[in-house]
Amino acid sequence: MSDPDLDELAAELSEFAVPEAKGGRPPREERVIAGFEEIQRFVEKHGRAPQHGEDRDIFERLYAVRFDRLRVLPDCRALLEPLDHQGLLAGTLGVAEPLATYNVDQLAAELGGVANADDITVLRHVRTSADKRAAEEIADRKPCEDFETFRPLFERVAADLKTGLRQSQPIEAGRRAIEAGDFFVLDGITLYVAEVGEPLKTTAGEVDRRLRLIFANGTESNLLLRSLQRAFYNDPAARRLVSPESGQMSFGGEFEADDVESGTIYVLRSLSDHPYVAQHRDLIHKIGVTGSKVETRIADAEHDATYLLAKVEVVATYKLAGINRSRMENLFHRLFAPARLDIAINDRFGHPVQPQEWFLVPLFVVDEAVERIKDGTITNYVYDPKAARLVKAVSASRTKNEKAG
Repeated sequence: MSDPDLDELAAELSEFAVPEAKGGRPPREERVIAGFEEIQRFVEKHGRAPQHGEDRDIFERLYAVRFDRLRVLPDCRALLEPLDHQGLLAGTLGVAEPLATYNVDQLAAELGGVANADDITVLRHVRTSADKRAAEEIADRKPCEDFETFRPLFERVAADLKTGLRQSQPIEAGRRAIEAGDFFVLDGITLYVAEVGEPLKTTAGEVDRRLRLIFANGTESNLLLRSLQRAFYNDPAARRLVSPESGQMSFGGEFEADDVESGTIYVLRSLSDHPYVAQHRDLIHKIGVTGSKVETRIADAEHDATYLLAKVEVVATYKLAGINRSRMENLFHRLFAPARLDIAINDRFGHPVQPQEWFLVPLFVVDEAVERIKDGTITNYVYDPKAARLVKAVSASRTKNEKAG
């Protein structure tokens, strides 16, 4: 290490300059003293002199380089010894010797953004470790060569979100583990967890796993599990896309301890004496979703045009867990829209009302629709009112085209 004179040292420490005093010491001496006082404050806080080393804070390494130079320059020692109440210059605090192989130029490059900082503790234009890590994680993405294998999965997820079969939920830390087959939205992009690797031990002794993540934009990444969790934490808009297969969608049967009952799908049959209703009673059903008890919902049915101003009987119910009730109800109504009952009932004020939740659908078809919602295949089917059954959407489209031709 060369021995720069006082002018060179003062120039290197110019970023720590204090306002020039109108009287007293020359400005260069004031700067050297100010730099030494920074070192003294570090010693008071940590109980030791600043040391070199890659594992040290970048400012501690700066102080260590500065301190090495102050100790070897006679002019600086003479200036600072009267102020050295801690015995630093004499080495009584166990000051570490500088590393012979330490590259000062390398440190200077790392500190390139510190110039003109108002506060020595604030980095300017220097990337934080988190920024560097985030950049590395993004750069780790590469084109997914077999993306066509995954494309149908993303298309199905998009369709499920539109129909309400899949829900977008905030990611709660510790609520549920990340597993293969999960879908998330991160930074506005849908991602699919294709693979979860074997447990890995980190340097901190924690357990981590290597993931294979496929993104909807055709890229993939092999992030570590903890890196993905950290990315979720840093993105307030990150979401988990809950699917029927994930076990967070439930109809009937026993509920798990942490399930949240969202409501009940109910199927009603009207006891109205309206001629058309009476003739097709076994085929006409009202399908709805409620968050309260069904019995409470229908208690005053005979006075409500929505229930055809008649009593009703409950013919089927299906419990829901973790499902948006209005979306589920809309799903059923869209599915059976071609068979909506076209009937007008006068309310108690004599005004005609056309109920929207009654359909000419056999009960067994409603049962089948529920099962297909549970297994995720409902998006492939439509209701054929003439055949009174669910048919494959492709088959229905082909039949329609044949008739048009």
